[in-house]
Amino acid sequence: MASLSPNIEQLIEALRCLPGVGPKSAQRMTFHLLERNRDGGQRLADALNNALTHVHHCSRCRILSETELCFRCSDNRRNQDQLCIVEMPSDVLAIEQATHYKGQYFVLSGYLSPLDGIGPDALGIPQLIELFDNGTIQEVILATNPTVEGEATAHYLSQLAHDRDIPVTRLAHGIPLGGELEYIDSGTLSHAFSGRESI
Repeated sequence: MASLSPNIEQLIEALRCLPGVGPKSAQRMTFHLLERNRDGGQRLADALNNALTHVHHCSRCRILSETELCFRCSDNRRNQDQLCIVEMPSDVLAIEQATHYKGQYFVLSGYLSPLDGIGPDALGIPQLIELFDNGTIQEVILATNPTVEGEATAHYLSQLAHDRDIPVTRLAHGIPLGGELEYIDSGTLSHAFSGRESI
């Protein structure tokens, strides 16, 4: 079997760290960058190095930021007594684009998964408890994903908030706008049915 040079092999292996990129995709990307787009490859390398050097977590909400406090946490016009807890930084962007929410965020960067060794400390829960204990939070909005792990994480966080008499709300789950009942999976339909509201 023919082998490639060590530098090419190293680049292929490095690209495989990206989600959804397998050996074949990594090989195609490598050959494309080396044969057809070296300028693009250099820009990619520079941008990646720059981001890894300068981007860290906001000291308050844990979203990715180039400053100690991200622009949302340092914006005094945002509602300081609402805290929306999400799993990933991309969830913040989704909420900002789809809603008029103007409160604060806390990014877990994952969900509780004891089998994978992901406990409260890995999710910044001690830092979250400090936010709860400072007395400014009047509502916690749980926006974890509607997965088994997301629900378990939401339950754990709701207990922490209830122990401090902080009201907790959870994003509604159910039938998507424009959806038809006959095409909705049974789990989603069951959840929507049990969570029905008065109108």
